[in-house]
Amino acid sequence: MAEKQQVKIHNKGDKPDNIVKKEYEITEKCRELELELPKFLAGFHRYLKGNVLPMTRLAYLYDIRFFCQYLVMERPDLTEAENIRDIKLSDFEKIRAVDINMYIDYCRSYERETDNVVYVYENNNKTLAKKKSSVSVMFKQLYRDELISTNITDGFDPIRVPKPGEREIKALHDDEVMKMLDAVSAGTHLTDKERAFWEKTKLRDKAILIMFLTYGLRISELQQLNISSFNFQRGEFKIYRKRGKESIMPLNKSVTFVVQDYINNERASEEKIEDEHKDALFLSIQNKRMTERAIRDMTKKYTSIGMETARKAGYSPHKLRATAATSLIGRGNSIFDVQALLDHEQVTTTQLYAAHSQNVKRDLVKGMEWEIERTDGFYNPDEDDIFKK
Repeated sequence: MAEKQQVKIHNKGDKPDNIVKKEYEITEKCRELELELPKFLAGFHRYLKGNVLPMTRLAYLYDIRFFCQYLVMERPDLTEAENIRDIKLSDFEKIRAVDINMYIDYCRSYERETDNVVYVYENNNKTLAKKKSSVSVMFKQLYRDELISTNITDGFDPIRVPKPGEREIKALHDDEVMKMLDAVSAGTHLTDKERAFWEKTKLRDKAILIMFLTYGLRISELQQLNISSFNFQRGEFKIYRKRGKESIMPLNKSVTFVVQDYINNERASEEKIEDEHKDALFLSIQNKRMTERAIRDMTKKYTSIGMETARKAGYSPHKLRATAATSLIGRGNSIFDVQALLDHEQVTTTQLYAAHSQNVKRDLVKGMEWEIERTDGFYNPDEDDIFKK
């Protein structure tokens, strides 16, 4: 098997090399997926390139590959192909809306068996709606290009997905934020193994958490930060948003302190870092740019300490984005200013956080304490520590 070619970036533009490389890697993965799909879907890939963002295009292609795998493995009545590349256009012509509805139902719960292990996959309605959307876009494009004779998408069953306002917003309370920051500062509530890592990464981890809480950054935005992204003299740093947008963010005193503290007192010296990672702000113990997965795992660990729950129940970086939004609005900041800071396309998204009060349920219930005599199985709220402030 031939070794994978090394990628060298010759960058004459304004974007940092790591941003250009990431975009290239996404594009290359899209090309690889296209080569796995039936040849007649080449037009679908061209359509996606001109209409959706690279990460969305990649997600669509993964969904379409899965749909083609379903046809090969589960629907011999629709295709005789033994691999997805050999599926014919005439096979797609036979597909009806009822077949897509059966496919979506299949996606709710299905099995995969490898090496004597059976993996059971469960999908919620939000995921099913995405899979349905991918297939719908594909069939509409095939019909528009006159490759199939019928637009079957009108017959697809609707999928009930909760509206944004119907979902409970998950965010840390202020007291939980303080517990989390105490843990990353002092190493409290960590296992012996976690504490050994904490000794090497505490300044880095604190800087990451403070940046999430201050700016509500997306994980990809934080992961791609470079040393060169920061201009401490001018008190600002640059991030790269979705849709290729650049954004200049102001630095406050606390962020400036934790980032410089990490750079000056913990981050590896230049000679220990490979050229590819020299500009990366947040480094792993191996002195390579931290992965999104590593950032997510670290965040879940410290948020679980703040909430006093199991590590697996900790919050993702996106929940810290929600924490930043609710905290900023709760402190009286303009909803439009918060929208601009968090890069929400619609102000209605930001309004969801304005409507959410972190402590409203807690305050309502605390205002309804009942004086009950202590007996077996009962307690007086005033006597139990759990109710004391």
